[in-house]
Amino acid sequence: MGMDRVQECFEASYRRLVGQLYAVCGDLTEAEEVVAEAFVQAASRPGQFARVENPEAWLRTVAVNSARSRHRRRKLGERLGVTHAIAPLHPELSTQRMALVQALRALPTGQREALALHYLTDLPIQQVADTLGCLSARSRLG
Repeated sequence: MGMDRVQECFEASYRRLVGQLYAVCGDLTEAEEVVAEAFVQAASRPGQFARVENPEAWLRTVAVNSARSRHRRRKLGERLGVTHAIAPLHPELSTQRMALVQALRALPTGQREALALHYLTDLPIQQVADTLGCLSARSRLG
C-alpha cells in the first residue's frame, strides 16, 4: 500500500515539485535531482510515507532541505577553490520564467527560498514557514 502511495504522488506531484524547486534552486537539473531524492526517501520508507498527512508538502520539505545541503556544500567547495560549471537553462521554460529565476539567484538563499515558495508556488505563508522550518515566515517575507 505504501509504495502505491509513493507512485500516486509521483504521478500527481513530480512536475509541480520540480517547477517549485527550480524557483528555489535556480537550476533545473538540481531541482530534478532534489525532488528525485525526496521520492527516494519516501520509497525507502513506504509505510511511514503512507501515514504522512500531506505527502506533497512532506516531499517539498525534503527537497528544500536537500537543496539547502547542496548549497552549503557548494559554498564550502567555492571557499576551497572548487568550481562548478553552471548548467544550461532548460529550453522549454519561458523566457520570463528564466529571467525571474535568474533574478532570484541574486538574492540571499533564505529570501530566495521564501519568495519562490510563496509567490511562484502560491503557498500560504504558514506553509512556507513549515517547509523552511521557520517559527515565523514574517522575517523572510516581510
